[in-house]
Amino acid sequence: MLLALQPACAQVVPPADPAPAATPESAPAPAHASPSAADPGHFRSCMTGVRATAAGKGVVAADFDRLTAGLAPDMSVLPLLDQQPEFTTPIWDYLAALVDTQRVADGQAMLAEHAATLARAQATYGVDPATVVAVWGVESDYGKSFGKRPLLVSLGTLSCFGRRQAFFQGEFIATLQLLAAGDLRDTGITGSWAGAFGHTQFMPSTYQRIAVDFDGDGRRDLVGSIPDALGSTANYLKRAGWRSGQPWGYEVALPQGFNAALAGRTNRKPLSEWQALGVRRVDGRAIDGVPVDARAAVLLPAGTGGPAFVVFKNFDAIHSYNAAESYALAIAHLADRLRGGGVFATAWPTDDPGIGRAERRELQQQLLARGHAIGEADGMVGTLTRRAIAAEQARLGFTPVDGRPGLRILVALRAEKTPAVP
Repeated sequence: MLLALQPACAQVVPPADPAPAATPESAPAPAHASPSAADPGHFRSCMTGVRATAAGKGVVAADFDRLTAGLAPDMSVLPLLDQQPEFTTPIWDYLAALVDTQRVADGQAMLAEHAATLARAQATYGVDPATVVAVWGVESDYGKSFGKRPLLVSLGTLSCFGRRQAFFQGEFIATLQLLAAGDLRDTGITGSWAGAFGHTQFMPSTYQRIAVDFDGDGRRDLVGSIPDALGSTANYLKRAGWRSGQPWGYEVALPQGFNAALAGRTNRKPLSEWQALGVRRVDGRAIDGVPVDARAAVLLPAGTGGPAFVVFKNFDAIHSYNAAESYALAIAHLADRLRGGGVFATAWPTDDPGIGRAERRELQQQLLARGHAIGEADGMVGTLTRRAIAAEQARLGFTPVDGRPGLRILVALRAEKTPAVP
């Protein structure tokens, strides 16, 4: 997860844990990351300093003491600072996990169920329903996965240990302010390891500045109120520079010999210049919806051998939610799929594509049939599933033996008539 400072809005971090690697079968944290490894004296001293800082920001001592009573650090959050899936997962795996048939179907159901709220959000903030619902789908799987880590514990730990302590102290204090003000009412609220929470995973400081009371009940409740969450997400995107009625971008075909050094989200040219270079929509239709002088960039997320995209200002607005191009592309692509669009025309440059949750469940069923004790086939791939995959890869003579849940191992196990029990 990326915690980047954004000029237009506050920080928001991505999926609470729903995306590619989250699972109840995760292995215990390593010894160096266990709660017992924390220095209790340092934590108490740090919290004393945070208490003084919070007092300067309007959190009265009685509220601070009440809300932090019994708080103890959880050092298992520290390694996660450097394990963000947006940067450690191949993009074909990342997108396969976040934009699969189940998330598309569920999202289309949410579009219908919340049509009135989404229409009102579009009228108020100018952001189309599919984009708002795509953020919801990627961030919490439409409210199914808020994250399991107690917010105050994670933020308290990150306020006192590891890097970026000043940033996390600000988020910790913002959480206390939200609780003291009554926007949040549950001190045990859970979220991501980095402190993002609710239907669309706002960081606490973002919540303070941008959340709106869209259901009119007098509270800005992004945990218990879907209207508040959807309206607040649309407000975020508007404030991040969303341009109503314009596309985020298009998949494109590049001219032969295209100079890959020209690509990159910050390497902007007027659209007309890209067109003069021979950049065309992959489906042959016109690049429309934006003026010809619109500033545009070409993205090559997997190099010149994979899909290419031309992106505009609305891609940047999505990108500001979490500063990772793979994340922004997942939301943009899911939004297109929710509108009825198809998969990318150009294949990813791999002979072992990623698989979605239905195929992951099937893969787990194949592993269970071979005697691997991995729990239930829930489509969530964690340590036990990866170990079982690695064992099957080794048995079948695959290289590398990496435990990756891809199409190749699934096809190989499907082809076996009789499972071989280890």
